Amino acid sequence: MLGLAAALAFIWAVYVFLWFVGNAQSSGLVPGLLGLWTMGNLVAFILYAVFWEFLLVGIPIAIVAVVGWQWWKRLPEEERRGGQFGGRKRSAGGGGVSLLLFIAFCLKVFIDGKWNVPIATFTLDYVVGSLITILVWGLIIFGIPIAIGLTWWINHEMKKS
Repeated sequence: MLGLAAALAFIWAVYVFLWFVGNAQSSGLVPGLLGLWTMGNLVAFILYAVFWEFLLVGIPIAIVAVVGWQWWKRLPEEERRGGQFGGRKRSAGGGGVSLLLFIAFCLKVFIDGKWNVPIATFTLDYVVGSLITILVWGLIIFGIPIAIGLTWWINHEMKKS
């Protein structure tokens, strides 16, 4: 039953996304040709897609989950034992670094004044140079505090011994 509900939710999410893509092009939110998209178009497209998926898929799923949980809690103990779910499963790492790199790239494009320039005009040198700049700044921003903390910790541990 839970598998069927997940499959239906997935199908609904795909349908909502396809509906949004069609409307995004026809409403003028984004150009029809990918070569004419700007970073502004890309970010607006992502934010609006997340909004509509949350509104039309996420909220209904949350409501159904709360109703299902309330129903589950009211079942007699004997019936609840029969439907025990498996233990917690852990997945391999997430995509947090990719998201941070994307946000940093958006900031770099904005700072460079290329926010409303079609992405198709970006050269490989610009993209690679931007990514290297982002990585260097990331190392500076995160590396210096990590180095200070690590030095402090090593010094602290040496004094203990």
